[in-house]
Amino acid sequence: MSCITVERVLTEEGRSAAVEVIERVFQREKKWIKAAQEQLPQALEESGRYSWFLAKVNGRPAGVLRLMYDPPLELPEEYHVRLLPGVNIERMKQEGRYVEIGRFMIKGEFRKNPRIALRLMRTATREVLERDYTHFITDVFEGEPNSPLNFHTRVLGFEVIGKHLFGDLNCSSTRIILTLDILKVYRRIRNSRSRVYSELTEGMRGILERKLASAGPRM
Repeated sequence: MSCITVERVLTEEGRSAAVEVIERVFQREKKWIKAAQEQLPQALEESGRYSWFLAKVNGRPAGVLRLMYDPPLELPEEYHVRLLPGVNIERMKQEGRYVEIGRFMIKGEFRKNPRIALRLMRTATREVLERDYTHFITDVFEGEPNSPLNFHTRVLGFEVIGKHLFGDLNCSSTRIILTLDILKVYRRIRNSRSRVYSELTEGMRGILERKLASAGPRM
């Protein structure tokens, strides 16, 4: 069985491995960026607004995930944002603390193994919970090959809140905006026997149950 590890990118060695993944997927395969090096700053922070995570399979770089804390929920006017009826940005700000998943990629040869994406999400979620954040927000491209839309919505529980036409990546596809309320999803899956959910929440049930008790009987 493959050995999957996930680490926070804190060293130059880790940064180089993460840049290799970004170059393979976002630069050469997708052609969404011009230079992979520019995506991951050379001066790595141990804490702060950004966190990068690197997944390896048997020691080989396989996937990357980036978190951005406290992202602006109002996107620029030139992005042509269209929110679904009932979505209110001001209410979102009042009801949750958001973290953006801005870069989430798996090399092509590893995409048949969903455990890699689940391990990245599990590690990222633990850090988010430990920093007392409550929600994820992300974009996926509409109609894009190997799109993670179904994985995000059907497996992880993300909800669509709108779309926008333009963004910071060089892609002509419409961006679908997704959000996830971590405790809301955990309430739904906490008694599930699904191996996927067990993988996703392994080692985190204690902190999730404590936060659930503190949140009270809502949702």
